[in-house]
Amino acid sequence: MAASPRLPPLKALQAFEATGRRASFQAAAMELSVTQAAVAQQVRQLEERLGFPLFLRQRRGVQLTDRGRAYFLEVQRAFDVLREATDALLRRKRIVTVSVTPSFAARCLIPALPAFASAHPTIDLRVLASDVLADFARDGVDLAVRLIRRPTLRGVTAEFLFAELVVVASPALLGAAPLPLSGAALARYPLLNDGQADWSAVLEGEPVHQELHMNQAALAIDAALAGQGLAMVNRRFVHKALATGRLLQVTAEPVQTELGYYLVMPSRSRQDPALMAVSDWLKALAKEEVEV
Repeated sequence: MAASPRLPPLKALQAFEATGRRASFQAAAMELSVTQAAVAQQVRQLEERLGFPLFLRQRRGVQLTDRGRAYFLEVQRAFDVLREATDALLRRKRIVTVSVTPSFAARCLIPALPAFASAHPTIDLRVLASDVLADFARDGVDLAVRLIRRPTLRGVTAEFLFAELVVVASPALLGAAPLPLSGAALARYPLLNDGQADWSAVLEGEPVHQELHMNQAALAIDAALAGQGLAMVNRRFVHKALATGRLLQVTAEPVQTELGYYLVMPSRSRQDPALMAVSDWLKALAKEEVEV
């Protein structure tokens, strides 16, 4: 049987559905693995075929028109039926994309990925390491771990993970120095600064003699392990090195900070079992409940 001449091309419908869901030609293009121009052209051709606009073009994305929204809901429902039928047939894995800071990726997430894959064979976890705040709609990100002050964005859930800073050094660097170190003693060592470290909080007014700057906590930790200086980093990132004696905490108390690591996700994610499985795993990682 010949296809109905009134049925739009599948590619145009795919471009429209992805754009309506992501509210962005760019995000739709990333999802469909085509160019932004190709998505925009497919949507424009669909609008010409239907005879009315589907989107309002705005500087920060697109917004469905009233008629576009009504059409989108029906098209999305049709695609959902097709996806469910195809997934049931092929048993495809559910793709979940998580955006995390590079240091969280290196020190917490990457070592635990094999165990996650074994425990969740139906989830295809994709990791983006970036310090840039994720836009869930436009970037195609499902969950994010960020070093921030507690966010208060509408429609977004933020769960605190950890924030405790400790000053650490390798035993080789410290030698026989008595612990804890005083402010004057701390100031005599090279101080590693990843941008979060506030050395004035522990130096007791002593001037800094040597400070080495780097842009990631993971780099500061590696430098500390190599005996290149003192690092002020999140305890979670060095808990195993502290437990095995490769690093020593050199101050008596942790350092207070206004920044913390938060798990951030759209509020609607709580209705998705796959996203909640990843969320629970990330929270367990943060609490050192996952063996790595």
